[in-house]
Amino acid sequence: MLLAASAVTATPSPDAFSGAWWTHLAWSFGVSLVIALAVTVVGRRLVRHARRRAQAGAEDVEGRALRRRATVIGLTAGTLQVIAWFFLVTVTLAALGVPLGPLFASAGIAGVALGFGAQSLVRDTLAGLFIALEGQFDVGDNVDLQSDGGLVSGTVEGLSLRVTTIRQFDGMLSTVPNGSIQVTSNRTRGWGRAIVDVRVALDEDPERVRKILEHLFDELVEDAPFDTWLRERPKVLGVTQLTDVAQVIRVAAETQPNHRMDTERLLRERISTRTTEKGVKSPPVTAGAPRPSAPPS
Repeated sequence: MLLAASAVTATPSPDAFSGAWWTHLAWSFGVSLVIALAVTVVGRRLVRHARRRAQAGAEDVEGRALRRRATVIGLTAGTLQVIAWFFLVTVTLAALGVPLGPLFASAGIAGVALGFGAQSLVRDTLAGLFIALEGQFDVGDNVDLQSDGGLVSGTVEGLSLRVTTIRQFDGMLSTVPNGSIQVTSNRTRGWGRAIVDVRVALDEDPERVRKILEHLFDELVEDAPFDTWLRERPKVLGVTQLTDVAQVIRVAAETQPNHRMDTERLLRERISTRTTEKGVKSPPVTAGAPRPSAPPS
């Protein structure tokens, strides 16, 4: 790029504001502008198309590859757009007769001076580069990002070298600088574990409850959507806690990535319905603390 700019500067330019000068400026600016616009439009269309395919992909190896491809395309398109518009500015300045050598030299000196104040920008860019190279998460992944500003949970909608955009579960779009990310938890990789705690009365036979749940799970593994969400049949781990009024029986199931919470919600619904049908005793509802009586008037 610098060689191209130097070549433009070194070319003998016509007299300023003459017809040939305007023609030279129009060609230089027009071609550069067309290239920058083409890179921007094509890049954005490719990014939108790749993200739509990634969102429609299944939770399998192919879907994982689609999300990875969408991430790489987004990073590449963003970088090329910055280069194209910078080249437009450089060519335009050269066509106007602005000496680029002193400009770049002064920019280098200013860059050193501003480097101390731009440490966060450098940190964000380097962190984003390593996030992309290591594949910590991709566009479409469901993640928890522990950042300097707190925990941000949701779906990755965009990843650039500087920031990551997260669509949270309530619809809010959050932008997190890559350099502030301390811990990344990705729910979309490998597998998940759905955990459901079933509370029953203290005088209820836990072995009877276990048999009821085991029979229910034998049916669930063949029903949709459990047949695609579950990696293996749910298991009854047994009584994990005793309180004053209830015993807690824990159920665990390995799920496909990104379906852990959906499995937990539907499991609770099915377990509640089945235990009610079988007459499993529920723990009594403890009354709240009595309100203080009003002082006599």
